[in-house]
Amino acid sequence: MMIKKRLWIVVLFVLASTMLTAFYSTVNYQPVYMAATKLIVNKTSEKDMTGKEQIDYAAIGVNIALINTYKEIIKTPAIMDKVVQRYPDLNLSAEQLIAMTNVSDLHETQVMTIVAQSGSYEKAVKIANAVSDVFQTEIPKIMKVDNVTILNRAKMQDNPVPINKKSNQYIVLSFAASLVISIGIIFLLEALDDTVKTEDDVREMFGASTLALIPKLKDKEINAGKRSKSRRKVGEVAHAKTIQ
Repeated sequence: MMIKKRLWIVVLFVLASTMLTAFYSTVNYQPVYMAATKLIVNKTSEKDMTGKEQIDYAAIGVNIALINTYKEIIKTPAIMDKVVQRYPDLNLSAEQLIAMTNVSDLHETQVMTIVAQSGSYEKAVKIANAVSDVFQTEIPKIMKVDNVTILNRAKMQDNPVPINKKSNQYIVLSFAASLVISIGIIFLLEALDDTVKTEDDVREMFGASTLALIPKLKDKEINAGKRSKSRRKVGEVAHAKTIQ
């Protein structure tokens, strides 16, 4: 009953909170795009007595072991400083590039993946390709080996999809929280309200029964009463004139 009586508080509070949360989420949403390149550590063959190339399985194991080293080298100033120098149009520092780049490998394979994330898909593509190119050219100087080949480069897409899609999670949480809080406010207002409203309140406060009640009339009832009273007066006047 008390919630129904103050239902407008719940409606207004929940509506305002939910709309503000939805507005905040929309305004502050920033899409993040991802682009990736794949590289392979693949100098794993040698020629046999007939001149044909054969797989060197020992070299495969060495290359797989090297991948962990390469993953760390890529995310160092030795590579990223070169990216900054060769690609000034990126307008990024080495520290920013390191934060925006991730390197992973496929388990027990010679394949590495360089992943770049940015608020612009075009920029993510440029970063991924730039890091791959620089790494391929610089690793022979650093490790004295030339065993890295780019399998595929990051390519532009017509309609790239951000990896962080909009979520209604905060809106739902806001709705639930505001509903609970508004109901709590109603109970608090009811607890703080010490006005006398019913016969039970009078009996509880004064220990006496009520002799009469003054009903609270609604505006419609008051207006209806005024119109009825006005009609009675008009009738009385007309009746008096008739008698005269």
